[in-house]
Formats: sequence, structure tokens, C-alpha cells
Amino acid sequence: MSAPAPTLEDAIQAALATVDDPEIRRPITDLGMVKGFTVANGLVKVELLLTVAGCPLRDKLNADITAALTRIPGITTVSIDFGVMSEDQRKALQTTLRGGAASAEPVIPFAQPGSRTRVYAVASGKGGVGKSSVTVNLAAALAKRGLSVGVIDADIYGHSVPRMLGVDGRPTRVEDMIMPPQSHGVKVISIGMFTAGNAAVVWRGPMLHRALQQFLADVYWGDLDVLLLDLPPGTGDVAISLAQLLPNAEILVVTTPQAAAAEVAERAGAIALQTHQRLLGVVENMSWLELPDGSRMEVFGAGGGQTVADSLTRTVGAAVPLLGQVPLDTRVREAGDAGEPIVLADPDAPAAKALDEVAARLAVRRDSLVGKPLGLTVTARR
Repeated sequence: MSAPAPTLEDAIQAALATVDDPEIRRPITDLGMVKGFTVANGLVKVELLLTVAGCPLRDKLNADITAALTRIPGITTVSIDFGVMSEDQRKALQTTLRGGAASAEPVIPFAQPGSRTRVYAVASGKGGVGKSSVTVNLAAALAKRGLSVGVIDADIYGHSVPRMLGVDGRPTRVEDMIMPPQSHGVKVISIGMFTAGNAAVVWRGPMLHRALQQFLADVYWGDLDVLLLDLPPGTGDVAISLAQLLPNAEILVVTTPQAAAAEVAERAGAIALQTHQRLLGVVENMSWLELPDGSRMEVFGAGGGQTVADSLTRTVGAAVPLLGQVPLDTRVREAGDAGEPIVLADPDAPAAKALDEVAARLAVRRDSLVGKPLGLTVTARR
């Protein structure tokens, strides 16, 4: 006996299932956002429930749903009636997003034993070495490779990641969950999204710890391949909190060739000994300036990155490689100010190529076999 032919209602339901919520990146049908629909004479009327009133991405939802439904033969017009989820519906959505966990106390998914997200903490000994520029360009380069990427601007006092990634939206709350804005395929959260204008953040250690904890646990990140944290310079409260909250994070040290900067960077990297975190490697930024005649001017000296890598290798007793040298280029600054990382704005620039090569090395996943079944069967000996 053959299966019944699909109806027009079946086609509409299937089309709605292809539309993802722009913030959560999951089908609107799975999230309980489609209250219902009717169809008559080529007109589809859809009742859609937004997570919050005044959803900033309402227009995109309208366009995506209309495009999906008008591809169905016989559908000529789409009308969407927007409503808002009730408190109970938002709580049910929150439970769904947390994998069915109804616990009031959120957990940090990246710290769980089964997490497959690579966590890279980008650190520096001092400010002004281009740590944030390196972070956003690595994030954009990894996303360009098809990976799901998130960035936490953990430099609470000196937050700059939103501008460099061109993020001008604010997070959306669903009950006590935060939906991070996205730009260039990268999910981003920063304290700058919660302050008025360019207001300064004046917090002590416990508040810094709580902010980082909320960024990790209360934000809905989805299934990330890579999470990057732009740490404040030095070895202060945030670095210590990171070690407590994400002991599996790998440290990426950024320095310049200057000897003084390299010495400070060594101290920032050596904290991994105390926190028992893995040192991923060193990136030397502003390595040289390429002149019009093709020669190089070493504005900040030479050799600092390799010096840091060699020193940290001796300190931790394991190889800490120099992952890349990024030349000094005004286009890096210009692209960051414009909100489009240079790896996207000018991928053929020498600095962009150097950063993309570092991203290529970070994109290689090295999964551990600890706790994983190997598919072996035990047979009795005869």
C-alpha cells in the first residue's frame, strides 16, 4: 500500500521547517515559534510567536518565511501575524535550548567533559600589542572556513571587539538566557553591549569573575567549534577566573618583536604553569613594515616572538611554537575601525595571509580518546 501524497499543508510545514531563527540558528518550527497557519486561494497566513516584543530581526524573519513559502507552487501571497511568546513558552524554549535541563542554575557547556569546542584564550603581557586585532581576525578567518565560532570580549575595561567585528546590535534576552549578536558569521558578547555609550566599567575582581561566568553560562552559544576569549593584558583577575571556569582553555600569547614586550609576554604565558592550562603557541604581531621597494623595516626590533616561544618551551617543558609573524600594516587598523577584519576586507594583504595561516593551524582539531568507546568487542578465550 503506497503512502498518501503530500498535501499543500505538508509542503507549507516543510517549508517553514527550513527557516532558521536568525539569532538561535535553529528551525522556527523546532523552537515553538509557529503557532499555526491557514491557506486558501494561494494566500498563506502564518501566526508567528517572537521570543520578545520588538525583536530586532523581525524583518529578516518576515523575508525568510515569505521566500520559503512563495517557492511552493500555488502560493502567491504570504501574510505573517507576529505575536509574542508567553512566559511559560519562553521557559519551555529555554529548557529546549539547554538540552532539556530545567535547572535554574546554568552550567558552562565548554567546561563539560563531552564538550568538543576548542577554547582559545588570547593573552598578552601588556596592552598595545594588537591582541584584540589578532583575536577578531582569527575568529573571522575560522568562520570563513566554515567553523561555528564565538568570541567573548573578556577585556572588560578595554572592550573593543564589537567595533572591530562590526557588531552594532544588542543581545536579546529569553528569560535568563542571552542571545548574542552575530557578525561575519561570528557570535559575539561584550560588556560594551550592556553599557550606555562609551561609559567606563569600574569593577573589582568578584564582579569581573561574575561577568565572565555569565558570558560563558548565560549566553546561548549553540554548538560551537571554536570559542575565542580576548583577555585583558597581564595576569590579573580575569586570567585567574578563566583558569577556574575553563581549565581546558588553551592559551595563545600575542607579543611584538620588542624585547621589553617579549619579557612581559613571557610572564603572561608562564601563568599557564600555575593554572595547569596548555600553552598553544605564540603570535608575533607588528613584526616588520614592508616598504615600497620591497625591503623590510623592523620598527619594533626583531626576534621577540621566537624568544618568547623558546623561553616558554623551556619553562613548561613542552613545545610552544611560534605560530606566525604578522607584519605591521595600516590596513589592519583601517579594517578594524570599519568593522570588517582584514582577513575578509583584503585577504591578499600580507598581514591577512599571515593571520589566515595561524587560523589554519588552529582549525585542526585534535580530539582526545579519553572516555570515548573504541568500538572493540571482547571475545572469550577458548
